[in-house]
Amino acid sequence: MTDWARLEQLAAERPHDGRRFINRYPTPHHGLREFLRWQRESGGRFPRRQPFPLRRPDPSELAAPAPQPRFTWIGHATYLIQYQGWNLLTDPVFAERCSPLSFAGPKRAVAPALRIDELPPIDAVLVSHNHYDHLDRAAVDALYRRFGDQVLWFAPTGVGAWLRRRGIDRVVELSWWQHHQEGEVEAFCVPAQHFSGRGARDRNRTLWCGWRLNWPGFSLMFAGDTGYAPVFKEIGEVLGPVDAALLPIGAYAPRWFMAPVHINPDEAVRIHLDLRARQSLAMHWGTFVLTDEPLDEPPKALAAALARHGVAADAFRVPGHGDTLTLDNL
Repeated sequence: MTDWARLEQLAAERPHDGRRFINRYPTPHHGLREFLRWQRESGGRFPRRQPFPLRRPDPSELAAPAPQPRFTWIGHATYLIQYQGWNLLTDPVFAERCSPLSFAGPKRAVAPALRIDELPPIDAVLVSHNHYDHLDRAAVDALYRRFGDQVLWFAPTGVGAWLRRRGIDRVVELSWWQHHQEGEVEAFCVPAQHFSGRGARDRNRTLWCGWRLNWPGFSLMFAGDTGYAPVFKEIGEVLGPVDAALLPIGAYAPRWFMAPVHINPDEAVRIHLDLRARQSLAMHWGTFVLTDEPLDEPPKALAAALARHGVAADAFRVPGHGDTLTLDNL
């Protein structure tokens, strides 16, 4: 049950200091000096890429109606979510590299489970922020070429202007705690503990967020990219328990550098509990080598964290690349 009075109060707050967007809870700024320390301590070496199994979903099966919520993990933070006539994408990234350069930067360890031309007709896209591993310009252009104004884009403040520069006009642009009604679906822009930027001069010039969607009889939380903060308990209190939460579990080491903006598996379990999620699904691991932990470590660490917190293993699942799961059999 949504606490509309408290939601209205929170929506009136401005997550901005007059120059840049800021987190709801203070977050240390790690700049070039800290980045160079990280590279020095790691010797500039990243873990090796690993060839995880990749299941190629049958596009004809995904074209069939989904009377129960259906989730296909395409890779990293990109999910295809299908329910009651809606086909929804999260943070669409289909590129070989998550980088402004086509020849350098983090390269995929596993190909996308689906190509854009294999997707069913997409009705909406949830964008959490503008980092290259969450917002892929080539994918945005390809989605617009294929589906045009059929797609409704949900974006945090400032990212809508970037989408409009790409010719996309059908954009719902919201700040934290604001909401939009689209047919029977309520969409809420909720806080995340992160940052934004695609270049050297635009840090925190646009907002970052998660998304909570409510259908009649089903609710979804897409956390985007985030560090841990009390904000998730607030989201649970204001918007009520959630049926399914998509939560990141990777890109967390070293902790001294990553903790303010990237949760580890233990914190993912804490968010699962804060949101009072009936079911959580993992994302943001095993696709790109971004940080110091081995690519296959997050699921193992998640299993240990679930046991530590007394949460059933099947309450927080880790799909493989290309796996399709439905809520009635998770």
